[in-house]
Amino acid sequence: MEGLGWLSAIIVGGLAGWIASSIMKADTGIFLNIILGIVGAVVANFLLSLFGVNFQAGSWIAQGAAGLIGAVILIWIVRAVRGV
Repeated sequence: MEGLGWLSAIIVGGLAGWIASSIMKADTGIFLNIILGIVGAVVANFLLSLFGVNFQAGSWIAQGAAGLIGAVILIWIVRAVRGV
């Protein structure tokens, strides 16, 4: 999460992961929500940059949206691999 400090990246990542787990009906804890949000933001920023969309603005809302999109993608991938 470029442009955000560590504390704000944890907060935004946690919120994005929590919203994604609620949307996907995944039973994850707070620690996994933070990981999903932060890693999801990295994944989403990469994937969206391939399509010319740039969330590198460093704002809380932009990185939250990227984290949400990425976390949903990560939950979907895990479910697809597990076959659940």
